[in-house]
Amino acid sequence: MKEGANAAARKRSPVQTLPDVTISEDSEVRFLHLGTEWIQGSMLLDAPFDIELDYVQRMMAWLLFVEPDSVTKRRALQLGLGSAALTKFCFKKLRMDTTAIEINPQVVTVCRGWFKLPADGPKLRVVLADAGEEIRRADHLGAYDALQVDLYDHEAAAPVLDSPDFYADCRNALTDEGCLTVNLFGRDTSYERSLQSLCAAFGDDAVWAFKPTREGNTVVLAQRTPHRPTRMQLLARAEAVQERWGLPAVKWMKLFKPVS
Repeated sequence: MKEGANAAARKRSPVQTLPDVTISEDSEVRFLHLGTEWIQGSMLLDAPFDIELDYVQRMMAWLLFVEPDSVTKRRALQLGLGSAALTKFCFKKLRMDTTAIEINPQVVTVCRGWFKLPADGPKLRVVLADAGEEIRRADHLGAYDALQVDLYDHEAAAPVLDSPDFYADCRNALTDEGCLTVNLFGRDTSYERSLQSLCAAFGDDAVWAFKPTREGNTVVLAQRTPHRPTRMQLLARAEAVQERWGLPAVKWMKLFKPVS
């Protein structure tokens, strides 16, 4: 791997042992791994800026709560780069100002070399840092309309950052209309603890959840300012999202509801 590919990433990462990054692929999909067989991200070889995994698509559910015409004027932040699927989609497909925070320089190198992650520019930046520390910086306060959190280590057992204080920091980084989406394991004993932490930071009436995927991933959404669109309003927005950006948002309506 060429370390020079990381030159565009701003380095704020602490010195620590991080897992090696490996890739595998079949005839249609390339996968990213962190030293184990667990899939930490993927890319369709014929459509590298689309989102391949169901749960990653659901991380875009914040689109149901904003006007589609306003999306290009909004800002997105990802905590955890993975295979850069969310970062690429927000930047290339939604044309948003997009920032990703990633602690492992190998992940950035592999995403740039093998997963079509564009170089940093005026509307795209990768920050090499610990997400829990970086999110507390003053320049992130109230800055983002979409905050997407997918922070798992190489064992993929539970979120690395999952406390009420961490989610409060995430809430502070959102605009008034902003939403957090987070990947949790809905069939794992840690899920209820994670949900309680989110509710403690955002309030029970601000939190929505999908049903788990077949693999057990549950995407949970939390609003900076709670509001409850009607089912018909959400369906109309889902139809618009599906038509504009090709996400299966109409299907989400059968799987997505408030937790309280």
